Amino acid sequence: MTTPPMTALGKYTFAFAILLSLGVLAAPRAQAQTFSVIHNFTGGSDGANPLSGFLLVDQALIGTTSAGGSSGLGVVFKMSPTGEETVLHEFTGGTDGATPEGRLVKGKGSNFYGTTFAGGSANAGTVFEVTGKGVETVVFSFSGSATGANPVAGLAIDAKGNLYGTTSVGGANGNGTVFELSPPSAGGAWTETVLYSFGTGTDGANPIGGVTFDAAGNLYGTTSAGGTYGYGTIFELSKSASSWTETILHEFALESDGGVPYAGLVADTKGNFYGAATEGGAGGQSGGGTVFELTKVDGSWTFSALYGLSGWGISGSYRNLLLIGDTIYATTHCDGANDAGTVYKLTPSGDTWTYDSLYVFTGGSDGLFSISNLVADSKGNLYGVTLLGGTDGEGVAFKVTP
Repeated sequence: MTTPPMTALGKYTFAFAILLSLGVLAAPRAQAQTFSVIHNFTGGSDGANPLSGFLLVDQALIGTTSAGGSSGLGVVFKMSPTGEETVLHEFTGGTDGATPEGRLVKGKGSNFYGTTFAGGSANAGTVFEVTGKGVETVVFSFSGSATGANPVAGLAIDAKGNLYGTTSVGGANGNGTVFELSPPSAGGAWTETVLYSFGTGTDGANPIGGVTFDAAGNLYGTTSAGGTYGYGTIFELSKSASSWTETILHEFALESDGGVPYAGLVADTKGNFYGAATEGGAGGQSGGGTVFELTKVDGSWTFSALYGLSGWGISGSYRNLLLIGDTIYATTHCDGANDAGTVYKLTPSGDTWTYDSLYVFTGGSDGLFSISNLVADSKGNLYGVTLLGGTDGEGVAFKVTP
């Protein structure tokens, strides 16, 4: 396999890999799907090397690239389902931020919020707002110390407009944070509150995924490292008065449960959570990761590994799963016949899950290394991105039809 260059991907994917009795439940089967590249990133003004996938708003695909643009430090763009792109903002690497890696979230009206890994007043990353007309405002600049540093994930937003997210490092112990940003009143500034600083490691370290709410307002997420075994955790933060308390729901052991989760969690209508780990699973420590579920029964959470992906090392699913009904859709980083990544779905059948391969990347003009969430339109078409590959080698936006 060809190792990706140390672009934005290298800042965390392989760096954190250094920092930091499930079999295959059903035989994989292939389905006849139609794959198409809708946009080839050129590395110029249109951007390059997208790390997260899209937000789908009114049939427009809203996303970011981690590189490209006039300064080579990434862009925010809007794209039609057929690939016509409009760049909304080009990052300069100054106070406006640089190298966006997380998925955007929609605020009021046509405003969107996101994070940058770098840039800002201390070059430790930012939270930014961009309007549908392309006006960018930095909401918060991380200090690199107590306030956290280098956010990789996107944000969650509540009904009051408060933003919640994670930083991969920084905080009181240098192992990352969970934070809240409250919007200003009467023309003031946004206010950051660090809800939790990951400690010496047993409570988790280096969150790459974001956080997700439950119906009661508790926050859930994953860390890519830490825990008893050092391979990451699943955590809950529950609020009591003005403080937040962390509870570890699972510690990954890099066995059948998987390990090193980069994805956050997604919830179904019953309050269960689903996520993915990049390593472990069917092959134990040499496996390609797992897809897992957390269910709550009588007040206690139960972890279940639903499927062990083939592959090796950190070849598994990096971003949040897409859950439609009871079917799971996702991409993998670099497994598949060409070590270039895949698009797949998992469908429940009784107590087992059936794996269907929707597309296997060749690593050429169709794209290479999908570190992307997926979105689906009303017709069930799936959209995502690859980090590299395409006609210019700078990544593609793709579509998979049902």
